[in-house]
Amino acid sequence: MLGSKRRTRSTINVWPGYVDALSALLMLVIFMLLVYVVSQLYLSQTLSDRNSELAKLNNRLADISRLLGLERKKNDALEEQMMVVQNDYSASLALSQRLQETLAQEQAEVERSQEQLASQALKIDDLVAVVKEGEQALANEEALSASQVALITRLSNQVAALQAQLNEITAALRLQKGLTATKESELEKLGQRLNTLLAERVNQLERYQSEFFGRLREILKANENIRIVGDRFLLPSELLFASGSARLGEPGRAELDKLAEVLLDVAATIPKDIDWILRIDGHTDRVPINTAAFPSNWELSTARAVAVVRYLADQGVPEERMAAAGFGEFFPVATGNSEQALQRNRRIEIKLTDR
Repeated sequence: MLGSKRRTRSTINVWPGYVDALSALLMLVIFMLLVYVVSQLYLSQTLSDRNSELAKLNNRLADISRLLGLERKKNDALEEQMMVVQNDYSASLALSQRLQETLAQEQAEVERSQEQLASQALKIDDLVAVVKEGEQALANEEALSASQVALITRLSNQVAALQAQLNEITAALRLQKGLTATKESELEKLGQRLNTLLAERVNQLERYQSEFFGRLREILKANENIRIVGDRFLLPSELLFASGSARLGEPGRAELDKLAEVLLDVAATIPKDIDWILRIDGHTDRVPINTAAFPSNWELSTARAVAVVRYLADQGVPEERMAAAGFGEFFPVATGNSEQALQRNRRIEIKLTDR
């Protein structure tokens, strides 16, 4: 009995302890693997979100670059048109200068002819006086020698020749005066026609400007934030965009819809030969901005003007009849650094004018 008890004590089973220890170790390893897998999934999701954001930012940068390219092309086209107008104006000035020089030369020739005519007239008067003296002497004397008769005959012939020359010079002078008067009349009529046509074009454009501004003022009068300065409508940036953004909001889209409707109605009545254009100018306050999308206020003001132009184009306004420009903070309408002054300077200006 004692021997069997000893054998029982010496053969105690330790495997369940090992199994428990192994199970606990295995569960710890599985838990660590789960933690690792979850952390990897979270990191990969985070990296994917960042890549998506980077892709969106790259797309926005590409859009802005494309818009800036379009704006540069429009500016180049405007500069070319300005060069053509300047060349035409220079040619007109040169032509006017040449006509004035020609007219001055003709006037100088007329004056010289008049001086020659006066000189010839004096000579004729002297000869007439000599002839009269000779005739008087002939009347006083009863007998004249043959030489005296010949002298009187020569003098009479000279008077007749000078009289003929005087008649020719007078006819030429009258013809020259007629040509000069005709040219002056033609130049005066041409200037009057040009001034009349220019005045008609200006009056037509002013009439359509008045109609456009009158109807737009009537539609937008309910919005007290929209101001009218001279021939321009001033829309506050807060009405159209969020702070530091060039993306149009819903209130701004609603106001631009009204503007597009009025502009399309007025544009349908403007004759095609009137070269009108709708200018959209972006302005900011003097507070500097430096972001990835807008390194300065120039970029922000230009992007906002382009956004308005593109929205109006989507509403049917002809793209060739619009121009966008950004002026940054350099043309304020209010001075000072108060919040009210800064808010007044953050604006979009709209103007119907000629190109």
